[in-house]
Amino acid sequence: MRNMKLVVVGLIGLVLLSWGIQMFGMDKIQRGWTETSSDSSININGEAGILLDADSGKAIYAKNSEKRMYPASTTKILTALLAIEWGSLDDSVTVGKEVRLKSQGESTAWLKEGQSLTLRELLAGLMLPSGNDAARTIAIYTAKKQMGRTDISDETALSYFVRMMNQKAKQLGAKDSHFMNPHGLHNSKHYTTAHDLGLIAMAAMENQSFKDIVSSRTFSDQAITYENRNQLLNSNSPYYFEGANGIKTGFTDEAGYCLVSAAERNGKKLIAVILKSDQTSVWNDSITLLKKGFTTEYVNN
Repeated sequence: MRNMKLVVVGLIGLVLLSWGIQMFGMDKIQRGWTETSSDSSININGEAGILLDADSGKAIYAKNSEKRMYPASTTKILTALLAIEWGSLDDSVTVGKEVRLKSQGESTAWLKEGQSLTLRELLAGLMLPSGNDAARTIAIYTAKKQMGRTDISDETALSYFVRMMNQKAKQLGAKDSHFMNPHGLHNSKHYTTAHDLGLIAMAAMENQSFKDIVSSRTFSDQAITYENRNQLLNSNSPYYFEGANGIKTGFTDEAGYCLVSAAERNGKKLIAVILKSDQTSVWNDSITLLKKGFTTEYVNN
């Protein structure tokens, strides 16, 4: 009889234990996956990174996501977003003497002084080959249009655009970022965080015009052809990722290799940010995060 009681008590204990484990698991899913920074199944070489659910903004994974980092050309996400919000894609823009501000070795869209292009073409030159010349022309155009002033100097327009960038960043919740230029060339006062950059990217990807540009493998019209540097979009690349639809590469010696990527599968949308990785790992890091996002169960609260 005594043995029977022990068996019954043991069975009850097992049931309660099993119930507790199930409830813990359910609660963890209901709250979202918040313990990813210590998840041993994820290993990225980048100094900082984050994976966001693009619909809810929930952080699925984070590593040093609040650490101030240099963004390099991922800065151009914000530049493009402002240009699209304040400009018209079919506007004709004349390239001015700002092309003379080119630094040796910087990325370029091969613009020429006096050349006329649409804003759409300039944005393609900004986001696909990462043209710093396009960034300056776009910034000047956008600032002058927003101010309603065509008579101001290029220097004044560039300074005004930078103020627009910092204001927009704060508006989007990117409160630990500060921008000094529209292209991302190194400046010690030009910084962001993986988290802030993710928020900016989320907002940009909600704009269909922006999304159409950054998801394009190539851009070509009668005047010009550009190829996207984002290898996640290239089906011939070893780093091709099914469902990838953006967003922007970046590199300077100080920032290292950076990538803000986006992907969508079966209605699930993800944003991944990798900062200060190396030339190969930046792609593998991004793929690691995106794969994890598509195989992880969580609820958007």
